[in-house]
Amino acid sequence: MLFILKKFIGGLLLPLPFLLLMMGAALCLLWFTRWQRSAKALLSVSWLVLLLISLQPVADKMLKPIEEVYPTWRGSEKVEYIVVLGGGYTWNPDWAPSSNLINNSLPRVTEGIRLWQENPGAKLIFTGARAMTNPVSTAEAGARVAESLGVPRSDIITLDSPKDTEEEAAAVAKAIGQQPFLLVTSASHLPRAMIFFQHAGLHPLPAPSNQLAIESPLNPWERIIPSPLWLSHSDRAIYETLGRIWQWMKGSSGEPGQ
Repeated sequence: MLFILKKFIGGLLLPLPFLLLMMGAALCLLWFTRWQRSAKALLSVSWLVLLLISLQPVADKMLKPIEEVYPTWRGSEKVEYIVVLGGGYTWNPDWAPSSNLINNSLPRVTEGIRLWQENPGAKLIFTGARAMTNPVSTAEAGARVAESLGVPRSDIITLDSPKDTEEEAAAVAKAIGQQPFLLVTSASHLPRAMIFFQHAGLHPLPAPSNQLAIESPLNPWERIIPSPLWLSHSDRAIYETLGRIWQWMKGSSGEPGQ
């Protein structure tokens, strides 16, 4: 129940639902009360914030400081395990396997496979529980995609009980103990994930994937026209900030190791 409540409240605090709620409140004030100036101010501020966080320079400036904590893994240290954290997914057997990994999941899996190829003999560990209405777990979905891309099932381990990052850390600790391993997750999620895994007494080596904040050249119109793509980058930055606040409130808040 606490997990569902956390997801529900956290979801409402993300930019789009939160700003839509603010705009809805402003419209109610405009139509049904005499607080016209307050309603206009609330509506104007909400609209302006939505506009700004839908622009590439603003969105990626919010996201970049979170993503750049850890660089892409190019180390030479050999490992026996590569842990790929679960993310968004569904499972439709009629689709191409990779189509079932949505949002941040596919880049995590592909980076995990790249690192597996660089570490012959290593085991790929996929984590993540089953969604409430899905017969396949997040971990199993990632494993099936990896298998479809040439990873033998004998090199894959699935941990399909954890529902969030803290539980994933505990499950990995139980499965492999104190051995160093590559921890693969989205670049924006990695600083928070490292804290959970280090707090569990583990020795993860950070391997970010799915970097989103763009510094390379873009067409001028892409920088000045609002887009749901840039809004999703702002959403990611705020999601991770809220997650870090929740982590601090729960008392698991050391600084991520370098």
